[in-house]
Amino acid sequence: MDQQLISQQFEEAQQVLAAFSTAENFAKISQAIELMSTALSNGHKIISCGNGGSMCDAMHFAEELSGRFRADRKALAAISISDPSHLSCVSNDYGYDFVFSKFIEGLGTSGDVLLGISTSGNSKNVINAVEAAKEKGMKTIVLTGKDGGQLAHMADLEIRAPHSNFADRAQEIHIKIIHSLILGIEQKLGL
Repeated sequence: MDQQLISQQFEEAQQVLAAFSTAENFAKISQAIELMSTALSNGHKIISCGNGGSMCDAMHFAEELSGRFRADRKALAAISISDPSHLSCVSNDYGYDFVFSKFIEGLGTSGDVLLGISTSGNSKNVINAVEAAKEKGMKTIVLTGKDGGQLAHMADLEIRAPHSNFADRAQEIHIKIIHSLILGIEQKLGL
């Protein structure tokens, strides 16, 4: 890869980050921090899910809450839906569209928060997870991209990366949102 192409990637990423950096989006992140920190302080948990790179982001989010972000502190109740035995069991018996919703059905409780991640906003299994979470009385937050897809109006709160031609640009915004959420939760909880 030549240096001009590399430079172009960084310039494009800067443009997408600049387009996302609005007071409206920062307010949405603050609102998500409030929902999540309230759930945690009331003894509830955050469950995260996504597919492919978004599953990795969901796992990254959960492990930095249950483990460590920047400094030592107590563990926070967060889990990603990423257990291979659960995923293979449910996809085999019910279909992949239900791998997240069945987990929510079994382990979600009223007062918990679901963080669903889908760069298209149209991942059927994330849509089903949001529906299952709502049935359980959970708050729902989604990170999306493009036009927000079907998830745009389903969740209690949608935070959307600016439209770009490729999912990696949305994922770059999503990871920045995730780190901002974790930092905000820690500050809100006084950790």
